[in-house]
Amino acid sequence: MQHLRRLLSTENSELARLLRFSLYGLEASLKKAQAELSHDPGAKICDEVLQEISHLLQPSTVAPLNNITSTNELKLTRLRDEFDADKELSLYLGNSPLQSQTDSDLWNEIQRKLLRIPEDIARYWRQHALNLAQEAGAIEDNSNLYQLPFIRDEIIYPGLSGSVNVQGLQLSQKELLNYKITYGQESSDMHLLASMVILLIKLIDIEPNLHHALKSVFSFDVVSLHSKPEQRNQYIEALSDRFQRIQKAEENAYPLLTLRAWIDIDEAIHSLIFVPPAERYSWWGKLQQESRRILKKVADKANNAGYDVRIRQLSGLYADICAFSKDDLQLDCGGTPGEVLSCLRVYARINQEDCLGRVIFRSLR
Repeated sequence: MQHLRRLLSTENSELARLLRFSLYGLEASLKKAQAELSHDPGAKICDEVLQEISHLLQPSTVAPLNNITSTNELKLTRLRDEFDADKELSLYLGNSPLQSQTDSDLWNEIQRKLLRIPEDIARYWRQHALNLAQEAGAIEDNSNLYQLPFIRDEIIYPGLSGSVNVQGLQLSQKELLNYKITYGQESSDMHLLASMVILLIKLIDIEPNLHHALKSVFSFDVVSLHSKPEQRNQYIEALSDRFQRIQKAEENAYPLLTLRAWIDIDEAIHSLIFVPPAERYSWWGKLQQESRRILKKVADKANNAGYDVRIRQLSGLYADICAFSKDDLQLDCGGTPGEVLSCLRVYARINQEDCLGRVIFRSLR
């Protein structure tokens, strides 16, 4: 058990990643078999095995960012109070006050919430947060950043040093090299998709506020990935499975098979959400739109190959688009009542066949 834990906690290890995915698959297989073989003599022991696997896969939400500020009285109290009091932010983030009890956790919590709101508002708050941190004796520090694998380098938000010591967050091409993605220049879209899948799985490990709304995993509600580890495991398994199907479809080079596989993986990516969902022109929204941009290119290729394909991202008033979607979900926070909050799955018309989309919309009440 201790050796499994040590390997899982090894940074930048492909073996650790393979072990984690294998444990996800083993957990899902055992649960399915257990439901079918409830009277098996090994059922009770299987419960204990599943508990051990679940314990191994429990994510750490604080440790990866190396927060080392002491537990003394908060130095960023003014930043916390002003952030909580901003009514404009609550339109995008809901009425959930900040939960952090230390300066380092508070910095990370605020910065991550800013990734969910429109970029122009986020820019103002990033600068304002730095100004208030400087008043408290801290300074911006871009030399100590927790690195996330991706196809480009980008400082997502800075760290701090001085009176408050905390890591920032960065996208890193160098970190991605550890995953040995083999797609060449001719497969740049697949390279982007592979890096996005890896990035999203890493973000799930460090972001406690992420939920999923993937219909094939759970169709009735939006589910927290932090409080429901079995849902987290099943979502990651579904995301990985859809990526593997994309790989096979690309190898077969059949345009409609490829298109349907891209629609499925795009749905999985857009079904990783917050409550309320991130605004479309936020950092999160733009990251997920990279998948939809590629999907449009795949649809164009199918049209150029002689097929009749049309895809539509559903937005605006829910009453206007509900005929193009099914099994939709509703929330009572975020956005404008009666409007679509997030398009989880695009509507597609493929050779006269309607393939309905799926959305989250704001209830009218």
